[in-house]
Amino acid sequence: MKILLTVTLVLFIASAASGQSSAHAGDAQAQDKMGLFRPAEVKWEQGPASLQKGARMVVLEGDPSREGMFTMRLWLPDGFVVAPHWHTQVEHVTVISGVLNFGMGEKFDRGATRAMPAGSFGYWPVGMRHFAWTKGETVLQLHGRGPWTITYVNPADDPRVKERGKE
Repeated sequence: MKILLTVTLVLFIASAASGQSSAHAGDAQAQDKMGLFRPAEVKWEQGPASLQKGARMVVLEGDPSREGMFTMRLWLPDGFVVAPHWHTQVEHVTVISGVLNFGMGEKFDRGATRAMPAGSFGYWPVGMRHFAWTKGETVLQLHGRGPWTITYVNPADDPRVKERGKE
């Protein structure tokens, strides 16, 4: 009886451990992989639907739409405007090239922005209302924790709403 109980307990523990490792297999595989992205090898795609047309993006690590860490780059043309909005996660931005002009508040005001030239880094807290525009073609590296969301202060500024209105 003791042997049967011991064998059952060992099988139960092994089964539980196996279930745990398979549930986190994706995380472990991601941690075991190496990512190397040279500029000429980056495959830019159309930007996210949450930004106006003209933006391009590439996800370098993770999946911004799912729970967990991610890193992506955004390419924005000269004069690109991002209307006042906020996020449900902390935003971390590094300016790779160009200039991001960053402002805080619920109303877009070009004159109330601070220039973030290439090499600048910034982060802002959950829920902080902010807006931006670019000077020159600008590449940003955005990293954080997903799921990544963007909520526009004025829903009419949301390109996803504008696209649904065309249908």
